[in-house]
Order: sequence, then C-alpha cells, then structure tokens
Amino acid sequence: MIMVREWRILTSRRIYLIAMVGAPLFCVVFFFSLMEKGLPENLPVAVVDMDNSNISRRLTRQLDNFKQTDVVAHCTSFHEARKLVQQGSAYGIYYIPEGLEHDILSFRQPKVSFYTNNSYIIAGSLLFRDMKTLSILGSAYVARELRYAKGQTERQAMAEIQPIAIETHPIGNPWINYAVYLCNTILPGLLCVMIVITTVFALGSEVKSRRSNELLRIAKDDILTVMIGKLLPHTLIYFLIITFIEVMLYSYMHFPCQNGLGSMLIVSYLFVLACESIAVFFYALIPILRIALSLSAFFCMLSFSISGFTFPVSEMHPILQTWATVFPLRHFFLLYVDNALNGISFCYSWGSYVALVLFMFLPLLSSWRLKTVYKYDVYDI
Repeated sequence: MIMVREWRILTSRRIYLIAMVGAPLFCVVFFFSLMEKGLPENLPVAVVDMDNSNISRRLTRQLDNFKQTDVVAHCTSFHEARKLVQQGSAYGIYYIPEGLEHDILSFRQPKVSFYTNNSYIIAGSLLFRDMKTLSILGSAYVARELRYAKGQTERQAMAEIQPIAIETHPIGNPWINYAVYLCNTILPGLLCVMIVITTVFALGSEVKSRRSNELLRIAKDDILTVMIGKLLPHTLIYFLIITFIEVMLYSYMHFPCQNGLGSMLIVSYLFVLACESIAVFFYALIPILRIALSLSAFFCMLSFSISGFTFPVSEMHPILQTWATVFPLRHFFLLYVDNALNGISFCYSWGSYVALVLFMFLPLLSSWRLKTVYKYDVYDI
C-alpha cells in the first residue's frame, strides 16, 4: 500500500522525474560528449622563433605534430606571444632564442624556454609535457647527429645518449584517458548528490504536507515498514539509473573493468543503499527540511574533495584522513580502483564493502527519532 502510494507521488510530481531520472541522464550525456576523445587535443600554443634557422623551424614543425599541441601563432617577440596568452588565445609559449643553431654547431649549450598558463591545469600540464618532451628529443637528436659525424654507429651513439632505456607501463589506464579517470567517479558522485537530496526531500515532504500520520496508520505504527515502503520505489529507480551508467561505462565506452561488470554493479547497488541510508539519518537527525537539505548538499559536495580521486587522502591532514571514511563516495572510489582498474579480489578490499554495509544501519539507529517526527508532524518552517 505504501509502495503504491509512493509510486503515485513520484509519477505525479515533475520534480522527482527531473531529479531522479532527468538530471542523471543529462550528466551522462554531458560528460560522455565532453570527454569523447579522452584527452583535449589541438591546444593552442604560440611560438617565438628568434633564430629562424633550419633547426628552429624543425623544432616548430615537430611541436605542431604533437596530438595535444597546435601551433596557432608565429610571433616576432615575446611581448606579442604573452598578449595572446593573456587574451586566452594560447595556453603556452615556446621561445627559441637567437643563435640556437650557431651555438649547437659551436658545441655550446643553447637554452630554449617554454611558458604555460597553469590557470587551466589540464591544458597547461599537457602543453608543458609536450614542450619538455620536444626539448629533450631535440637535444638527443643534436647529440646523435654529432656522434654520427664523429663516426660512431647508431648503437654506440644511443648508448652514450641514453645509457638506460626506459619503458613506461601506466597501470589501469594505459591510454592516459581523462574520461576513464573522471567519468567513473564524477557520475556516481553526482548521482549520490541527487539520491541524498531527493530522499531527504521525499521524507520531509510528508511532514510538511501533514501526511506523515497517514503513513504510520497504514504501516500500523511500524516506522521500518514506512521507510521500506516509501524508499523501495526510489531504490528501484536508482538501481536502474546506476545500472545504465555502469553499462554505458564498461560495455559501450569499453572502459577497463578487470573484475567484470557484475562486480561493479554490486558495488554500485551497495553505494545507492548507503546514500539513501545517509539521507534518512540526516533527516531524522535534523527534521527541519531546509536545514536537512542544506546539510545533505554540503556533505555530498565535500565528498568530492575528500574522497581521494582529486587529491590523495594519504597526503591530507590526519583528521581529514579519518573523516574521509564517513563518505560513501570514498569507499565507492576505493572499490572502483580495486575492481575495475586493478582487478583485486574481495579478500583485499573487503573493508570498503563492510563500510558500505555499515552505512545501512544508520536508519535503524535513527528510526525512533524519525518515528517521533512522523507521529507528531514535527515541522519547523
């Protein structure tokens, strides 16, 4: 009876359709289209070539050949290039000084300079990487040509230029794809925001509209029956949404998922239940709808910063490291890394599973408080 009543409320009020279905699906389309290529490409950079020699022009062409870099301007002075950066027309400057070729042929050490606008963190970091790589490769190229001129073979020359050969193998995300890094955590994080806020709103609306006594009468004064009957339709909808997100991530986008889609679905379902449990606890703790909504929004937004996918928790203050464990998104992130990226078995990550399950006991601890609120229609405008 309570479930049927809740379905009628969900289908009759547009706000639930927007918050529970529309907003998550919009986020999926937005982030998938925004990060379709994985990494930003053709980031604009200005080149100041004061040497205008064969070597300097070759360096410019090689810089333009990088996938993330697009040489959009050949400036005659550093001042002109700096104006382009200040205007936002370029994110970096590659400065080639006068006399570069002459210094190279004279066995002197010329210097090239590059500047990046790190106000745009990703763009600045990618351009810095490309320009530094070009400078290192350019130095190696010159050194190799000089050794060839001295009669050394390629093997002898490379042994002196690079005595130790380096092989890099990025684990989990070998493509260095920002979509893999961000979508797998931002989308569940945004869904967490919608779950907690919408659940608090649904619980508080009953008291606000003076209908909470009706729920208790239907449930024969059993608050657990009220919570299960009211939240079960929400849970089914969120399960469908999170399933759609996970299928899109791992089956359509083919993001790495070492332990299979099933393991991530289990983690996602536990995550949804944990978020709903947090919402019930918040409203029972502070049964004033506007304050409970504000607390929920603050809690969810804070979880993005303290969950570890933007800044390592291990490098935070010890107090913050402890507080990180109270956020479901933190445990979801750890399980995502273990299951999808590293393929670690359950015995090594059971702690985060237990943490998500423990969140589900919060409604039981606060059920007496919620029953009091519902029984006496405690609502403070």
